Amino acid sequence: MTHTLTLQSRDKITHDVNRFVFDKPEGFDFTPGQATDLALDRDGWREEKRPFTFTSLPQEDRLEFTIKSYPAHDGVTRQIASLEPGERVLIEDPWGAIEDKGDGTFIAGGAGVTPFISILRAKLADKGTLDGNTLVFSNQSEADIILRDEFEGMPGLRTFYTVTDEPQSDLARGMIDADMLKGLVGDGPCYVCGPDPMIEAMQTALDEIGVPERRIVTEDFG
Repeated sequence: MTHTLTLQSRDKITHDVNRFVFDKPEGFDFTPGQATDLALDRDGWREEKRPFTFTSLPQEDRLEFTIKSYPAHDGVTRQIASLEPGERVLIEDPWGAIEDKGDGTFIAGGAGVTPFISILRAKLADKGTLDGNTLVFSNQSEADIILRDEFEGMPGLRTFYTVTDEPQSDLARGMIDADMLKGLVGDGPCYVCGPDPMIEAMQTALDEIGVPERRIVTEDFG
């Protein structure tokens, strides 16, 4: 089913990431971590659907998306970044396999952190603490880290950042690998989201440190 949303507000989070807040259709529901196929209600773009994750909570009376734009590409995210309040988008019913399976380790690459935003917010709202949860978040540079202040302000959440293209950073440097994960992964589920090559690499790394496949929560791209 297709739903029409009207943009209420847009604000910049990082140099290339915006938060979009839309009205919420009556009766619309989703599970934290789920996504939807979204298209702009503009001539020439209505058939250009792309998946984006809800970053609001299901009980809120709005729908929020946190979307990274790629200005160098004349594509959907560049168009979305130009949306103004009052404009409309089209979304489909929610879908996705990433959902809360218990306290664990959240491993994200870039915009792949977005499914975890709603999950962590929901867990915090429910329990008041995120003790027992770790966020491992890889980006090209410190400036690319989405919602860093919010994550670091979540009580109980352990955060570990790594950057791949900023040699002068004080953060850990390099790609996430098995050696890096050894001291970060506990006995709970491992949630993984990012570009396809990263997901494949993380599945290999987690296998290398003895994490069984049944404990890995990700989208099935097969």
